[in-house]
Amino acid sequence: MRALGPWAAGAIVVGTMVGTGIFLKPSEMAAVGGSVSVVYAAWIAGGILSLFGALSFAELGAALPKAGGQYAYLRQGLGPVYGFLFGWMHSTVGESSSAASIAAGLARFTSFLIPAVAAPIFTWKIAVPFSQTPYNFVFTWAQPFAVCALALFTFINYLGVKLGGRVQVALTFIKVTAVLAIVAAGFAFSHANPARFHPWWPAQTSSSTFLAFLTALAAALWAYDGWEDLNRVGSEIADPQRNIPRALIGGTLLVMGIYVLFNAACFYVLPFSAVASSSHVASDVVVSFAGSGAAKWITLAMVVSALGTLNSSLLSGARVPYAMARDGLFFRVTGVVHPRFRTPSGALVFQGVLASLMALTGTFEELTSLFVFAAWIFYALSVVAMFRLRRIAAELPRPYKTWGYPVVPALFVAGALALTVNILIERPIRSSIGLALILSGLFFYRAWANSTAANPSQ
Repeated sequence: MRALGPWAAGAIVVGTMVGTGIFLKPSEMAAVGGSVSVVYAAWIAGGILSLFGALSFAELGAALPKAGGQYAYLRQGLGPVYGFLFGWMHSTVGESSSAASIAAGLARFTSFLIPAVAAPIFTWKIAVPFSQTPYNFVFTWAQPFAVCALALFTFINYLGVKLGGRVQVALTFIKVTAVLAIVAAGFAFSHANPARFHPWWPAQTSSSTFLAFLTALAAALWAYDGWEDLNRVGSEIADPQRNIPRALIGGTLLVMGIYVLFNAACFYVLPFSAVASSSHVASDVVVSFAGSGAAKWITLAMVVSALGTLNSSLLSGARVPYAMARDGLFFRVTGVVHPRFRTPSGALVFQGVLASLMALTGTFEELTSLFVFAAWIFYALSVVAMFRLRRIAAELPRPYKTWGYPVVPALFVAGALALTVNILIERPIRSSIGLALILSGLFFYRAWANSTAANPSQ
């Protein structure tokens, strides 16, 4: 049943992208970028690269409006093993750790309104091999709070995709309005700041400037991440040949504009050094001209933002293990469809349980950093699959074709590869662990593929 209309489709794109990243990344990017121009360049380049990806994924989504998104594209364009490896990474580590980190961000924002949320329950000292200093695992009320949020939104999507879509439209409208209100109020009511937009240019241009740009770009791309989520629910979008391209392209352009405006407001209100050192830029912007009381409303907007991102993440993420299980290449329970609500109930519960476990252990932030590295590998491979499908499946109906083909998708692939290589150089240990986790799926693939071949009726 195609229950997601054009507004719900656009809300999934915008709602997933505009999340915790816009509130957490500007200060990090300013700290590593060192100048306003580098920060803006990273936001603009990240937006363009994401747009190029959205243009390419729009062709794939319109031609193959199937559940699972990248899983279906890679499976048909490059072969079953590529689709499986994406689905394995996404289903066991990527989506669960991403949802857990969003829920943790929600808990962190809520702790500003209710300080008791951050209160510790117990501390567990864990011995670390080859180290004299133990690891202190602090369990606070934020962890069970995050689990409750995950359970709530898993339940909402369990009841029906149409309900999940309506919730997404409402939450997206609220949080985008809140962000734009901060921008408008910042320009309208703040006092002139002689230090704003300084330093505009780097003190000196060298290879370190380019490396700073790449580091800031990686942070920006995490904030932009989510433009591809719509493709995973392609089988549930009404008139997908029209609505998928419109939602992907329009949503990405809208978010790019919001991000640039938000950063402009930050630098207009606060000195560059204050932005770079701030832990909560949005709150500091409002405090500077409206006082600390108004910051509580901004914190509430952050909570709403995290809620919208969490909902859209769970709404789209469960479709990948569902699609794999239907092909006999994942745990059978994730292929169960609820007889009444017609939702992938098994996959939703599976994903919710994994995300909850990660939220409770507190190790999900490391897993999220691994996912950033792994995700862009598969973004690039998906666009490579589009090139190959043009050649091996020329007869495939393509109601939308990528603008600027083949230059635009080729630039996206080159940019994605440059990003992953830079992350590999910057974080070789984490990246190596990520590759090992992805490749470990090959052992399961062989077992499930052999089982499916022996029992083709399953």
